[in-house]
Amino acid sequence: MSTDPFEGPLVDRFGRVHRDLRISLTDKCNLRCTYCMPAEGVPWLAKQNLLTTDEIERVARVLARLGIVETRLTGGEPLLRPDVVDVVRRLARIEGERGPLRVSMTTNGIRLDRLMDDLVDAGLERLNISLDTVRPDRFAELTRRDKIEDVFAGIEAARASGLRPLKLNTVAMRDVNDDEFCDLLRFAKAHDAELRFIEQMPLDAGHIWSRVKMVQGEEILEKLSAEFTLEEVGERGSSPAQLFLVDGGPTTVGVIASVTAPFCGACDRVRLTADGQLRNCLFAREESDLLGLLRAGGSDEDIARMLRQNIEGKRAGHGIDDPGFLQPDRPMSAIGG
Repeated sequence: MSTDPFEGPLVDRFGRVHRDLRISLTDKCNLRCTYCMPAEGVPWLAKQNLLTTDEIERVARVLARLGIVETRLTGGEPLLRPDVVDVVRRLARIEGERGPLRVSMTTNGIRLDRLMDDLVDAGLERLNISLDTVRPDRFAELTRRDKIEDVFAGIEAARASGLRPLKLNTVAMRDVNDDEFCDLLRFAKAHDAELRFIEQMPLDAGHIWSRVKMVQGEEILEKLSAEFTLEEVGERGSSPAQLFLVDGGPTTVGVIASVTAPFCGACDRVRLTADGQLRNCLFAREESDLLGLLRAGGSDEDIARMLRQNIEGKRAGHGIDDPGFLQPDRPMSAIGG
């Protein structure tokens, strides 16, 4: 067996080759969505425990040598990181086996209109913008912030930028926005965007998620079909979303049924939290302390070995349906979307 940690793909025990890196740039957010964060009293990560930009770049370079071809920047809210444009620029210059890393981002869109041009110039390729409602009153209640016009401005800036596909992410919630699915799809069509509905997952800070109350993917499609003609588009592969043509196209809508129709068998993701912890699954309860290794003087080979060990420990699935399932201690804002 080779002792070179850079030899061969980054593969787990089930033969899944990992190509996708998710990097959380911060745990902070300028919204307080009820399904994600408490209204106040959030224990933020200490600044000295956050990965520096140099450390992020170094880890990404090691992962590119191991076969990673795409990296998505998340948070919290990634646009709150002061040097976010520099992070994008540095990552987009890293050469992998298929050329430069493809850099994308998931954001709430609030600061996007001010940063859009700089992000495109730095090499950002794609955007996912969170949008759970198009109603100002409901947005203020759901997020505890009166910021929907800022989000709309960010979506318009993204539409005008020409980055495609532009995706809007909606968490489907019972008695919150389940009467608004068709309105959201009309909004997406008008902004040349692909709407993606996401089943609510057990990643809330209060640990009050209930499968019984969850809006399932089939119900989402049923509500949309009352107004639109939906035609399924092929196999989703490693993509989390099952896509449907809307009224014959070209608009598509996606459903990410992470709970009722998980895509674990094709998962190719590895996650890096803002405080430098490696996670091989969104629902993992174990992490590998990459930050500690970096600051103890670990070599690139040491980093590669830790990455391989972390991925080798990946489970077959997230286990939400298992009787012994335990929700991760960290909420989504601290893990990274």
